[in-house]
Amino acid sequence: MIWVMLVLLFLLLFIGYPMLVPLIIAPLVAALIFLPDFNTVVLIQQFVTGIKTFVLLAVPMFIFAADIMSSGKTSNRLLDFVGSFIGHIRGGYAITTAAACTLFGSISGSTQATVVAVGKPMRERLNSVGYKDSQSIPLIINASDLALMIPPSIAMIVYGVVTGTSVGELFIAGVIPGLIIFFFFAAYSYILASRKGLGQERKATWRERWVATKKAILPLGFPVLIIGGIYQGIFSPTEAAAVSVAYAFLLEVVLFKDVSLKDIPKIAESSAVVTAAVFILVSAGTALSWVLAYAKLPEEITQAVLGSDPSATYVLFMVAVFFFVGCMFVDPLVVIIILTPIFYPIAMNAGVDPVALGIIITLQAAIGSATPPFGVDIFTAIAVFQKPYQDIIKGIWPYIIILMLASALFIVFPEIITIYKMVYSD
Repeated sequence: MIWVMLVLLFLLLFIGYPMLVPLIIAPLVAALIFLPDFNTVVLIQQFVTGIKTFVLLAVPMFIFAADIMSSGKTSNRLLDFVGSFIGHIRGGYAITTAAACTLFGSISGSTQATVVAVGKPMRERLNSVGYKDSQSIPLIINASDLALMIPPSIAMIVYGVVTGTSVGELFIAGVIPGLIIFFFFAAYSYILASRKGLGQERKATWRERWVATKKAILPLGFPVLIIGGIYQGIFSPTEAAAVSVAYAFLLEVVLFKDVSLKDIPKIAESSAVVTAAVFILVSAGTALSWVLAYAKLPEEITQAVLGSDPSATYVLFMVAVFFFVGCMFVDPLVVIIILTPIFYPIAMNAGVDPVALGIIITLQAAIGSATPPFGVDIFTAIAVFQKPYQDIIKGIWPYIIILMLASALFIVFPEIITIYKMVYSD
């Protein structure tokens, strides 16, 4: 049965159908062939069940807030702020890129939005100090993956919906791993710039730093607002999403005036299109997951791959492999929806913390988003930078290796992820 679904999935994708069609047709056909007692009405019910969870209300609001900020000059303010402090050191502008992607990720929660918002202005700055496109574009693509690790993360929300794990705890747990990966990128950027003799900007004066700080201080309030509000119990993740929309509107429309009121309907329409795509994928993916569970395929797969009594480390390792490979070919949200129900029960039986599992899965989604052949960020970069596929993926592998090493670190030492509980539980 699983092979029939896989063949149908790839066949329909190869023909050119959008992801929604294979997600619906493949399980339906397989169920009708192999499960004669299967009731198609139940499948329709699963479509509705997949998107009626209250937590999913956060998705369109976070997307809307990110679109408002992307339409303004928030990314430039963040770039100027970070660049004024570290742009003069060797590799400073590359480190600035990674830092700006991390900061913008705390606003957008989307890797693709970060590629667009930070990539355009940062590519020009990197090229101006000696970086080639084969050095600057891979950095932008992979640093943008930090948007999935730093809250608010749409991938974390979807994982929380699928498993029932606290989205608030996932948000808080993602901060430390995200910052560790940022420091790995910063170290590599410094080494690369030193070896290649890449230039740096002049050292900014303290007056220039003060001006840049004043312009960036309010956008920097986003992570404080979201993480601080959830951590202190002031509001839930869904309420935090609503607050983020109000905050984005206040900054870009009222205070900065980089976005006018007449732009809001167009921005809302764009957000609605993205939201619809996300919700359709979640709905169809939930139905597919239910068919897999109905056919008892998760038990068969886990038994064949993981054995009867796997260790927690081995389970996390296999999760990393399966999710990484899946996200190389398919949208990360779809992979999370399909594979999580398969691995989650066995991971819980092995004693894996559900939050740690969520962060490992989110990291694999981030890596797969920038990995050939079909990482979604690669094609976003092709559209943004107007460069051919071969040029985009050139130089991408050192960052993939860094991310894989980070995965190994978190798998062997999951306490790095769950250390937040020492404070959060008090």
